[in-house]
Order: sequence, then C-alpha cells, then structure tokens
Amino acid sequence: MKRRAFLRTSVAAGLWPVLSQKPVIHTVTGPVRASELGLTLIHEHILVDFIGADKISPERWKRPDVVARMLPYLQTLHQLGVRTLIDCTPAYLGRDPLLLKELSEKSGVRILTNTGYYGASNDKFLPTHALTETADQLADRWVAEFENGIEGTGIRPAFLKIGVNPGPLSELHRKLIIAAARTHKRTGLTICSHTGPYVPAFEQIDVLKSEGVDPSAFVWVHAQGNNMIHYARAVRDGAWVSLDGLDATNVNQYVENLLLMKENRFLHRTLLSHDAGWYDPAQSNGGSIGRDYTVLFRKLMPELNRKGFTKKDWKQILVENPKEAFSLRTHGL
Repeated sequence: MKRRAFLRTSVAAGLWPVLSQKPVIHTVTGPVRASELGLTLIHEHILVDFIGADKISPERWKRPDVVARMLPYLQTLHQLGVRTLIDCTPAYLGRDPLLLKELSEKSGVRILTNTGYYGASNDKFLPTHALTETADQLADRWVAEFENGIEGTGIRPAFLKIGVNPGPLSELHRKLIIAAARTHKRTGLTICSHTGPYVPAFEQIDVLKSEGVDPSAFVWVHAQGNNMIHYARAVRDGAWVSLDGLDATNVNQYVENLLLMKENRFLHRTLLSHDAGWYDPAQSNGGSIGRDYTVLFRKLMPELNRKGFTKKDWKQILVENPKEAFSLRTHGL
C-alpha cells in the first residue's frame, strides 16, 4: 500500500494519534495537532442539567433550541480570537457530543469533550454502577469511550473530567482518581478534577504518584481561592493550576492572583477560564445565561495589560499552556 493511501486508511481507522509525530488532541470534529488549538478557553460549559444521574436524559433538551440559543455566544468568541473551547460538562450532567459537534461546525470554534464521572456535590451525578464497580471497571468504561467513541457517536474524548468533594477524599472519590490514573496510563488523557481546596488536590496528586502517574497529567480545577504557598507546591509537583471561575465580580482578584503568578514565575503552569454559560434544560429557553464568556477579553485583559502583562504572557496562558496540558501523551513517573 502506498504511504498516502495508508495514512488515509489509518486516519479512518482512528490510528492517527499513533502515526503522528506531533502531540494530538481529539476535538468533537476529529483529531488535530496540538499546535492547531490556538487561543483556548480551558473550562467552559454549553449545557448543564442538574437534575441528577437517576433522572437525566437527552430527551430533556432539543438540540435545535440549544444551538439557536448558544451559537451566538460561540460566534462572539470566534470574533474575539478564540479558536478552541473546552467543554467541561461530564457524563450524567448533560454531556452531548453531537450538540457540541454541530455548534463547533457552525461557529468555527473547536470544542473538546470528556470522559469520566463527577463525584462532587455528594455523588448526585454519579450513576449507580459507579458506587459498586472497581476502579479498573470504571477505567474500562472510560477507555472504551476513548477507543470507540462516546455513546455510539464516534466522537472521542479529549480529556478526563472527574469531581471530588472539598474535604479529604472519601473512599469513593479515591476510587475515581485511581480509575482516572489507570485510564490515563492506557490513553494519555489529561485528568481534570473539579476540586477547589488544596486538601483534596494534594491527596489526589499523592494517589496519582502512587499509581505511577506524573502530576503533570493533573489539572487542579477551581484552584482559585487558595494561596501562593499551595500553588507553589502544585507547580513544584508539575501539576496545572487552573484559575477558572472568572466573572465580572472578581476581576480585581484575578488581576492580583495573575500578577503574583507572574512574579513567582508560575505562569507556565497556569490555566485560565470562566466556567461560564450555560443552557439549563430545566428553565424556559435554557434560562438566563448567567456567566459571561468574554470577561477575560473585555475586562481582565485591559486591566492586566495596564499593569505590565505582555503578549508573551497571554500567549503562554491561553495558547501554549492549553496545548501542553491537553496533548495526548502518557505522563508516567
């Protein structure tokens, strides 16, 4: 078989990440080289349904209605230079890969989706089998989504999304991070864990180390609200510190935090986003889209630029770091 024909066949068979000599990331419209991501928002939401794992169903929303409501927001982001949006809505909370694919194709913004289970909020969004299956059985489920696509769509996840409660890890949540570690070792998927306070963050990092996974595969989601001592420890470990709750009310806090991250030379491990959106199926026409996707560009950027932030700093946080953090490769000790 000629090389060109072999490559076409291999791409169709899903072997492109193996063949590529450069880091690859799966978008909802197919794999791309990590270098193609461009300016990236690393933690946002298009749709979230809080009804709970025992009641959720895709029949609770109509894709055409969601597309009509949410497409203008993505088009605005595209106009602002955003080329990739990472949708962090997990399974059993409204993850809909086909919805994301349609929005990506119509907006021109690449979108990434995920595999994994969300244990925060006292396990309301965990399916029943997550309570009884072993870490290896959960990992098998998540690896299957990576290898075969999500729920028959052929769309592959670009990262793992799990969630834990704010305090010390419960045994159930410890199982989730173990399952994530084992999935990572088999797929190369980065682990993004809804975490918050530093106590469960460092417990999870310790679990990863015990499983032979380097902390560079771990994103400490919702790390805002902690202090530089804890950020320094995470950065020393190689983990990613994600400041992803930016909104119009806390711009000054983010200005202060990011200036300190720069002063302490932590920008190379810093991720930034809004945790914005989202369409709520329980509300008429999706309810009020209460969090703004554009605060970073319209409010935070001007403030930080006045205080000495440079184009190089922004490129580091919004282009280079997402490319590095979400590239498909195994991080082992």
